[in-house]
Formats: sequence, C-alpha cells, structure tokens
Amino acid sequence: MSFSNDNETLFGVDAMVEHLKSAAEPSRLRMLKLLAEADLTVSDLTTILGQSQPRVSRHLKLLLEERLIRRRQEGSWALFRLAHDSPQGALAADILTRIDPADPVLARDAERLADVKRRRRDEASAYFSANAESWDSIRSLHVPERKVEQALVRLAGDRPFNAMLDIGTGTGRMLEVFAPRFRSAVGIDTNRNMLNVARANLDAAGLVNAEVRMGDVFNMPVERDAFDLVTIHQVLHFLDDPAAAVAQAARSLAPGGRLMIIDFAPHDLEFLREEHQHHRLGFDTETVASWFEAAGLENIRAEALPSAKSDGDGQLTVMIWSADDPRYVIADENGPARDTTEAA
Repeated sequence: MSFSNDNETLFGVDAMVEHLKSAAEPSRLRMLKLLAEADLTVSDLTTILGQSQPRVSRHLKLLLEERLIRRRQEGSWALFRLAHDSPQGALAADILTRIDPADPVLARDAERLADVKRRRRDEASAYFSANAESWDSIRSLHVPERKVEQALVRLAGDRPFNAMLDIGTGTGRMLEVFAPRFRSAVGIDTNRNMLNVARANLDAAGLVNAEVRMGDVFNMPVERDAFDLVTIHQVLHFLDDPAAAVAQAARSLAPGGRLMIIDFAPHDLEFLREEHQHHRLGFDTETVASWFEAAGLENIRAEALPSAKSDGDGQLTVMIWSADDPRYVIADENGPARDTTEAA
C-alpha cells in the first residue's frame, strides 16, 4: 500500500501566485503556523494574535477561500486547522518549514498557544477526574488496557497505514497507540468534553498528524473509501443499532483496509446497563461475523482476552474482532490507480 504525497501536486502560475499571496501577509502566515499545530477557534486566535475578532475572521475567510485551511463545525464552535490533506495545505506546510521558529513574533505566538493548550488540558483533566471513578469500576473487571493495546498492534499486522479512523475516540488513546504506524489519523466522538480530553492528550503526545472531530458513526464527518485502518473501541455496546454502525464503518475503509472492533463477549452484568448506559451486554462472534459479512468484509478473525483474575464471577472478557475489505488497488498505465474486486 503506497502513500500519496500531496507535495508533488503542481500548480499553474496563476494559482500558485494566488496561494502565495494569501500566505504572504504577516498575520495570515502566523495563523498558518498556529493552525498547523492545533485546532483553534476564532477566540483562540484572537487571544494568541492579540487582534480583533473581525480582523481574525477576515484573514480566516481568505485562507479558507484558497483552501489553505479548513473549517469544521462542532455544535456552536467553529474549529480551524491547516488543510494537511489538500495540495494547497501541503504547499502551506512546506512554506512553514522554511521559517525560523525562533523568530521573536512566532516564539511569542508559540508561548500563547502553549497557554491555550494548557487551559484545555486543565479543563480536560477536571472532566476526566469527575468521571474516572465510574470508568475505573469497569476497567477493574477486565484485562488491563495495556494487554489489549498490545494485542491490537499485533493483530493490525506489520504494514504502515496511510490513514486511520477511530470511531468513538474518547480520550484519543487508539490514536496514540497506532501513531508510529499511520501517516494521518482522525478520531470522532459525539461528546465535546471527551474531544477536549482527546485534544489535550494528542497535544501532550505531540501528534500533529492526528486530529479529532465531532460526529458519530451514523453521520461521520469523513470521506468514504479513505482509511486503511478503522477501529471501534468499546463503543458498540452503547448503540441501539450496532449492525448499522459496522456497515457505516466498513464504508469508510479504503480498498484492502482493516476494520477492528474491540468490545465485550456476552456477560450478565446488569449494573452496566443500569448504571453505565450499556445497551448491549456484550456480543458473540457469530453475530459480529454476520455484521462483517453483511458489510462485504472478509478474512474474519476473533481473539478473546479473558480477565486474569482468579474469581471468574463478575468478570468481563474483552474481544477483538477484525475483518478486511476485499478490494485492492491496481495501477493503471493510462490513468490513476483504481479499485477492483476481481482476482489479480
């Protein structure tokens, strides 16, 4: 599986001039530098740049028109980020590598950006602390997360991933686990507080090639046929229609991509339904396999990670199910690579 490289895109003279003109202004160049490192709101940018909201908005509008950045709505929030996945954004990213980060203005911006990230981390920590007790009560019932993560990395295979999608990303932990393996990654979640936790964690880990967005599996703010690895970690038991969620997740897979589901085997711990909003008390492999097959996935695998505790009563078995998209990509001498499901 080869990686695409947007930096190889060629622009016409007029287009190149327009893109360079858009970046060739001190405030906009500073914005591009900041948005290359974090998702920021207009309010964040006004704080960092020390400029008025109308002026910041005007600059953002121009950068958006040239597709150097992108805008994403999260409820009442509008978040902006360098368009890493577009040719124009790749051009901007290349320009930014030529700028001395020790420049006094950029250094001051970096300090203020660090303050914004620190505030986010503090808010995320407060939310996490308020909910940690309930999460810890569930974690105590199953195998340590470290062993689950080790199994996931092993079962994902040895290949690198061009793009990864984590559905119901929560704290963003799956993005951190697979960070050495992907070129870019997206995590989605319906809970804004959890997105703040995830952003704080990604900032702390220095993962600028991963981002999180508001959305759910039934209305994902991502492209179809785009991701080599898709993970759904401890999410399906919260859903009324997990089969539909698996079908939607499968549609986001690139040819040859892999979908991995992490959840519980069937159990009878009713308190999880009553106290923690678990709609389903685990899943059996036959059911999950039927969802994979209905979504057109193949090479279905299942691995059980039972609790290592001596008393089996009231313990949870973590299951990892995975399946692959059967399509593959072949090179066409007369055009771009195309998808096919026919045998080579």
